[in-house]
Amino acid sequence: MMQTIDIQTTVGDLVREVPSRARVFESMKIDYCCGGKIRLADACAKKQIDPTRVVDQLQACDSKLNEEGAVDADSMSLTELADHIESTHHGFLEEELPRLDFMTNKVARVHGEHEPRLLQTREAFVALKNELEPHMMKEEQILFPLIRQLEASADNPAYDFASVVNPIRQMEHEHDQAGDALMILNESTDGYTAPQWACNTYRAMLDSLAQLERDMHQHIHKENNVLFPKALQLEKQTTT
Repeated sequence: MMQTIDIQTTVGDLVREVPSRARVFESMKIDYCCGGKIRLADACAKKQIDPTRVVDQLQACDSKLNEEGAVDADSMSLTELADHIESTHHGFLEEELPRLDFMTNKVARVHGEHEPRLLQTREAFVALKNELEPHMMKEEQILFPLIRQLEASADNPAYDFASVVNPIRQMEHEHDQAGDALMILNESTDGYTAPQWACNTYRAMLDSLAQLERDMHQHIHKENNVLFPKALQLEKQTTT
């Protein structure tokens, strides 16, 4: 159930209740960390922002969080599924990776001495980011176009296509490496659980890492368990 948002509540408490609200405040340059003790009404007045606009965006954020957003990947064509993965999961990563790069660096720098595992969290995130960025590029520029060509060849036997076997094998290997990094992120943060003393930036970082893990699990599932097996099966049928 969506929570009622009271503009007399402090910005910090609003983020504490639902850490993903940090995105709304970040987009409006409202300080929810060091300046989190100020009431939302006062924060909006300071920035000359209509508080109803902020409340609407916070409620939209809460609503989005409550939606399952499930899709029937198995019912999609290969082209539709590749397009969905690019727009939904690659789009999510392109937005989140730079944000989390900043947050993990800041939290490790500020709190790493107090909680040394944050340095491990930072290191694991950097490894994951460095893996995912070229991974997405290879999918978008090499593998997904091959899969689309393969599907087109099923309707037009004269349509030439290159094999998807080796690119898929490489992508699955990279998925395994990403899974290892996600495991380290989870373990080094006690399952993304904030200590009592954690500031709001720390809490927002953990919430974002948890969302990253959930999205990555869906992302890899749709590729490893749906898109890739179907592409391999179609290639086998088309070449026999």
